[in-house]
Amino acid sequence: METFESLVRAEFAPKNVYLNTASNGLLPARTVAALDRAARMRADGVPLGSLYEDVEAVRASFARLAGVPVERIALGGSVAEYGALIAASLPEGAEVLTAEADFASLVNPFHMRGDLKVRAVPLERLAESVRPDTALVAVSSAQSADGRLADLAAVRRAARAHGARTYVDASQSLGWLPLQAAEDDFTAAIAFKWVLGPHGIAFFVAPEDFGGLKPLLAGWIAGEVPWESCYGPVEELARSARRFDISPSLFGFAGLRASLEMVEQLGVDAIQAHDLALADRFRAGLSRLGHTPVPAPGSAIVSVPGLGSRQGELSRAGIEVSDRAGHLRAAFHLYNTDADVDRLLDALSG
Repeated sequence: METFESLVRAEFAPKNVYLNTASNGLLPARTVAALDRAARMRADGVPLGSLYEDVEAVRASFARLAGVPVERIALGGSVAEYGALIAASLPEGAEVLTAEADFASLVNPFHMRGDLKVRAVPLERLAESVRPDTALVAVSSAQSADGRLADLAAVRRAARAHGARTYVDASQSLGWLPLQAAEDDFTAAIAFKWVLGPHGIAFFVAPEDFGGLKPLLAGWIAGEVPWESCYGPVEELARSARRFDISPSLFGFAGLRASLEMVEQLGVDAIQAHDLALADRFRAGLSRLGHTPVPAPGSAIVSVPGLGSRQGELSRAGIEVSDRAGHLRAAFHLYNTDADVDRLLDALSG
């Protein structure tokens, strides 16, 4: 019988101690094989129509992970694309509440509108800062820079009390933290981090009534019958959130289908338990070394102030982490082990 450990070891054999999933996730062996098969189809002149089945399989898989009907799922290329659609739907002068120093792909589309009131507050004060004139609260579920988790339950309560909508970027938590997209108006995430997919694919969850969004990026793929929407204006947009799809990167979806199948096979709850045990082991070790990480309980991302400058020497030693704003950022995921944590601690103690 396959265990969590045996399944993971069959898929991953990194050459380095890889603790940088918050930047890019590793590709499972099955994903590499799927990408190779898709590329060979193109090289051999084989029709690519079957790859569109991968797109729909990815949509269904993400819907299961998100806990929403598949009709609410759109597939595109970046979080910023969908933030731009949300920004375009807001009335002039609307207030958008964000967390200070949240990731640019989340917040920048609202600043680019030029006529919205974008207000940033400390993450821990986000819920209490919602006001009657707040139209939208936009926040990452886990902060990219340091792994701090947003109190989404409190944010949702405050938003509902004031008639505001919520928009969550789950890019740094999808795959290790259970997603409750049904509780928010909008959710977006990219696929190349914790769900271990190729670059170039993003997920989006729209409201059932589309939340006033206009499909400004719609091409032929957004038609109710795409192959009948290739020429001239699209006469009938998809009746589902697929109207917000961007023309798919087919090879990427072939690979992502395999990655998501593995994530579902392992189970997000099991992945979360594994990742957090490693993160907590690292935090305990840091305490013994006299270092204090940014407080981020319950996060698989650990950020240590003042140690970011050591990223280069750690990389040369075969340990991959990130330098973010002077902090050393280590991200622990399913392919990591206790030995990886201990090797990083040993290197930091030197």
